[in-house]
Amino acid sequence: MAGKEIFEILVLIARPAAGKSEVIDYLKRTDLPERRERFHVGRLEEIDDFPMLWTWFEEDALLEKMGYPRLHTDSAGYFNGDYLWDLLIERICLEYQKRQRDVPGLAEEFTTLIEFSRGSQHGGYSSAFDHLSPQVVNRMAVLYLDVSWEESLRKNRKRFNPDRPDSILEHGLEDDKLERLYRNTDWEEVSRDNPAYLSIQGKRVPYAVFDNSDDVTTGRGEALGERLETVTTTLWEHYCQK
Repeated sequence: MAGKEIFEILVLIARPAAGKSEVIDYLKRTDLPERRERFHVGRLEEIDDFPMLWTWFEEDALLEKMGYPRLHTDSAGYFNGDYLWDLLIERICLEYQKRQRDVPGLAEEFTTLIEFSRGSQHGGYSSAFDHLSPQVVNRMAVLYLDVSWEESLRKNRKRFNPDRPDSILEHGLEDDKLERLYRNTDWEEVSRDNPAYLSIQGKRVPYAVFDNSDDVTTGRGEALGERLETVTTTLWEHYCQK
């Protein structure tokens, strides 16, 4: 990464409602020169799997209304197979491949922000990381936002707007579904061997943990900026050394 000033790919992962989208919103509101200097984040490209899976929910509802079988989910909204979680990762990587083709200066000027959540119930981060493309793995750093299950539940309830269930910042899950899918995660397992690098497909991938147990993300204020700067500074050092 010699000579570079920004992350090529920054992967934000956490339990639902942990603050990932709020961090991205804060970065979008920060002027580019400041964003590059403080956080090593350039012009922004975003890839989030939520709009992809929400499209599946909408299509299944339409198919059911038309009298045809649902394709991706059952009537309760659960995926028909755990492999669909991995398909979303494959789709994220396909989307990145298309942006490599279509966005001039992607590697030099842009930071691609990739956002997703995974629980142990459907394979966890271990399975998700196995399905990342080499193009993504070789360019990425991971920012994990750490909140407890109880905090994830609290913020999921707080942010949910039933009039905008497809909204990035206002979607939510029913309590029982959130518990089944996300109460347990494998983050500690996949990160326990090294405090700075994950082992993904035989590659060393730098990571850092953003402690959001006190919820500095909801307010989008300077407390968020200060903590994000501290964490991304450390992450950048590891990124440059990998």
